[in-house]
Amino acid sequence: MNAKKMRKTIVAGNWKMNASKDSVESLVTDILLGASDVSAEIIVCAPFPYLSQVEVLIEGSSLMLGAQNLNVNASGAFTGEVSAEMIKDFGANHVIVGHSERRSLYGETSEIVAEKTKAAIDSGLTPILCLGESLDQRESGKTESVVSEQLNKVIKMVGIEAFNNIIVAYEPVWAIGTGMTATPEQAQAVHKFIRDLLASSSQDIADKTAILYGGSMNASNAVELISCADIDGGLIGGAALKAEDFLQICKAG
Repeated sequence: MNAKKMRKTIVAGNWKMNASKDSVESLVTDILLGASDVSAEIIVCAPFPYLSQVEVLIEGSSLMLGAQNLNVNASGAFTGEVSAEMIKDFGANHVIVGHSERRSLYGETSEIVAEKTKAAIDSGLTPILCLGESLDQRESGKTESVVSEQLNKVIKMVGIEAFNNIIVAYEPVWAIGTGMTATPEQAQAVHKFIRDLLASSSQDIADKTAILYGGSMNASNAVELISCADIDGGLIGGAALKAEDFLQICKAG
């Protein structure tokens, strides 16, 4: 059987720091209206203050809820932080871990990302584990070394079997908001590299692990990207804030 056919298409919307009560209600309501004929698994990753609102709006639907970050600690004196159990308390199933913005703006190292991945798994959340290289790293030929370092830190921390419950997302940081665009061939090449890295520990895990593309996927390029052998959906930023665009991406799979 074709390994890609074993994997469900997943589209996760990362709203980042964009939301209001009114916009959340409008966006989620419109997504729900158009999601009935979508076969892909849809996840919406909302800012912390809106998890409760989204939980109520999606009740009884096929939409799944995710958060955008978590703290490695279960509780304690960590002002301003949010734990895995708090996220789960609002019905969330997923959490983004190691997003490029967390790594670049907030200094999250591969070790911290691995610890956050473990904290999520230990609490029963599915991490959406982000990997990817900067423009400087790509131009200096370090894409594979950067991605393998990021992934291997997680494998060492949680073990390869944990990837039964991990979604991977490849983010070419150099193609996000820079005006540069990764071609489907460039994206597919790194996705295959990631899958081959997983296969070096377990072919079965590699065949089953969903690897999403997080490099400015939109309604016009989604079909071409998701048709690639090792691209199983998308981690969507800006387009996730417009129901019509987001739904078009969801239907691409």
